[in-house]
Amino acid sequence: MSTTPAPIAGSGGGVSIDTSRLASKENLEAAGKRFEAIFVGMMLKSMRTASLGEGLFDSKASQQFRDMQDQQLAQNMAAHAPIGIGKAMTEFLSKAAPATDGSTP
Repeated sequence: MSTTPAPIAGSGGGVSIDTSRLASKENLEAAGKRFEAIFVGMMLKSMRTASLGEGLFDSKASQQFRDMQDQQLAQNMAAHAPIGIGKAMTEFLSKAAPATDGSTP
């Protein structure tokens, strides 16, 4: 028998049930920061699409630059002024980690 976790059936092979990364506090905190950066980036993107009109000098190049700027802003916001969703996810996963290690009493 193999000790490596198998991919979840029907997931396309991209998702595994390996929870060994949850054991490290540093990994959980890094995942929380990345999650927060992604969340803030999605918020910024949603706010940009809700604009009421087009600017005089809008182009594909300026839109692409604005997207890159928003992505960097989201990463900086997650690192320096978090809104708390990453911390909440980290706490949730740290509480769930002992239950997923496979040991039963």
